[in-house]
Amino acid sequence: QVQLVESGGGLVQAGGSLRLSCAASGLTFSSYAMGWFRQAPGKAREFVAAISWNGGSTYYADSVKGRFTISRDNAKRTVYLQMNSLKPEDTAVYYCTAGYRTGTTLRSYDYWGQGTQVTVSS
Repeated sequence: QVQLVESGGGLVQAGGSLRLSCAASGLTFSSYAMGWFRQAPGKAREFVAAISWNGGSTYYADSVKGRFTISRDNAKRTVYLQMNSLKPEDTAVYYCTAGYRTGTTLRSYDYWGQGTQVTVSS
């Protein structure tokens, strides 16, 4: 049974930083591309960042480019999202996801975590 468990969310002031983690089990982690999506209240789930199976390629939404960094540790079966210079518009539930292809769309991914709340106050 595949499990993706996110952690590290919370409340932070604008301009602050958070680091999200996603621990994976039940899959061959090093074979999967990993991604982060987010969903704000009343809005569709949107792509944030993705990383290839070996970390050699990364992709970011324009809205987070230069502020967020995705990384992975295959030995620890964990993917990270370092979020700096946070803005109120970054407030959302952040979801970790795994798939065989490194994509920017929901359909690129097969497995999803339960999400972690990130709230940025102004």
